[in-house]
Amino acid sequence: MKKILVTGGLGFIGSHTVVELQNAGFEVVIIDDLSNTRISVLDKITEITGQKPAYYNIDLRIKKDVKTFFDTNKVDGIIHFAAFKAVGESVQNPLDYYENNLGTLVYLLQEMRDRKLDNFIFSSSCTVYGQADELPITENAPVKTAESTYGNTKQIGEEIIKETCKAHNLNAIALRYFNPIGAHDSVKIGELPIGVPQNLIPFVTQTAAGIRKELSVFGDDYPTIDGTAVRDYIHVVDLAKAHIAALQRLINKNNKQNFEFFNVGTGTGSSVLQVIKAFEKASGKLLNYKIVDRREGDITAAYADTTIANQELNWKTEKNLDEALTAAWKWQLNQ
Repeated sequence: MKKILVTGGLGFIGSHTVVELQNAGFEVVIIDDLSNTRISVLDKITEITGQKPAYYNIDLRIKKDVKTFFDTNKVDGIIHFAAFKAVGESVQNPLDYYENNLGTLVYLLQEMRDRKLDNFIFSSSCTVYGQADELPITENAPVKTAESTYGNTKQIGEEIIKETCKAHNLNAIALRYFNPIGAHDSVKIGELPIGVPQNLIPFVTQTAAGIRKELSVFGDDYPTIDGTAVRDYIHVVDLAKAHIAALQRLINKNNKQNFEFFNVGTGTGSSVLQVIKAFEKASGKLLNYKIVDRREGDITAAYADTTIANQELNWKTEKNLDEALTAAWKWQLNQ
C-alpha cells in the first residue's frame, strides 16, 4: 500500500482528496496547521471511509519541523495543498503569501531531493493565466503577469517545481484548478471557512442561511453576458478524483515529462448572477445581494478547455453546477 502525504489535508479540497485516496487504496498521512479548518474534519473523514488517517499538526513554515516529519515518515508521494488562497487578501498581505506559499514549497522539495523521494502533485490555479486572450483556456495559453499576489505564488511555485524536476530528476504534476465548490455526498465534509468567507459559494450559502446579512457581487460592468464575472465552477469531488488520476499517472510512470500541468475544470463558464439564480432554484431561497465595486485582482472571465486532462489523465467531471450547489446548501444546513 502506497503512503501519500497530503499537506492541508483537513482543508476543503484536501479533505475530499484524502477520502478519494483512501477509497482508491492508498494509506494517507495528513499535515495541517488548522489555520483555516477544524480538527473535527479528521473524525468526519474517518466516518466516511472507516479509516483514520495519520495526522500531524505542523506549520510547514518551520523548517526543522518539516525535517523531523520526514525523519520519521517515508512517503511514496506528496499532494501539496497547504497554502493561503484568498485573492483579495493576498494583494493586501503579499509578504505573508510569499512566505507561506513559497517557503513551505521549497522546504518540501528540499526534503524530497535529500531523501530521493518522488511523485509530487501541486495544487496550482487557473490564476496563472491571468485574463486569458482566448476562452476556453487551454494549457497552451500564455502564463501572464499575475493579477494578484496569490496568482503570482502559483506561477512562481510552478517555476520552482519545474526547475527542481530538471535538476534532480523529480516527477511532478501541477493541477491548475478553476473554482471548486460543493461538498461530499455524505454531507460530513464541505467548505468550512474560518471567519468571513473569501469565496463566492460559502458566502452564498451563509447568506441564504441568515448568517450573513447580504451577499456582495463585485462588479456588474464586466464585458460578460450580464456584467458579472464568469468562472468555471467544478464539484470538489470531481476535483479530488483528478488528483488520484494524476498521482497514479506518476506512480505508474505514465508521465511524458518530468513536470506536467493540466487544467482541471468543467469547460463551462457561469457568471456570478447565473450562479445566484441557479442556487435560488436549487435551494428554494431568495438571496439578498447587492452590487458593489470590482475587487482588486479579479479578472473578467475564466473557464477551462479540459481536453488534455480528459485524455492524458483519463479523467472527466461527473457532476454539474446544480448538483454542486445543492450539495453546498445541504452542507450548510448540516452545520
